[in-house]
Amino acid sequence: QVQLAESGGGLVQAGGSLRLSCAASRLPFTIQSMGWYRQAPGKQRELVATITNGDNTNYADSVKGRFTISRNGAMVFLQMNNLKPEDTAVYYCNAKTVPSWSPTYWGQGTQVTVSS
Repeated sequence: QVQLAESGGGLVQAGGSLRLSCAASRLPFTIQSMGWYRQAPGKQRELVATITNGDNTNYADSVKGRFTISRNGAMVFLQMNNLKPEDTAVYYCNAKTVPSWSPTYWGQGTQVTVSS
């Protein structure tokens, strides 16, 4: 069974840090890139950061300079520093695979809550 398992969410005060982890297993296709997305209550899911096989990274403007994405094989991490209340959301791990017609895989999400 394909699985993307996230961990590391929780409650933190503004200015604090959290590190999210995600491990992909039993994917039937080759991973092209992995990333993190988030969805706050009443809002659409949005990109946070992605990282390709060549370690090319992309960040949402709102997290640049505060969040760092990294990867080790089929694991992806998100180091979140200087957290703000507006970072509160459910964070989802994502894996895009090749060939292009293959599915994109999602984790079940981990809650991050930042108190002011």
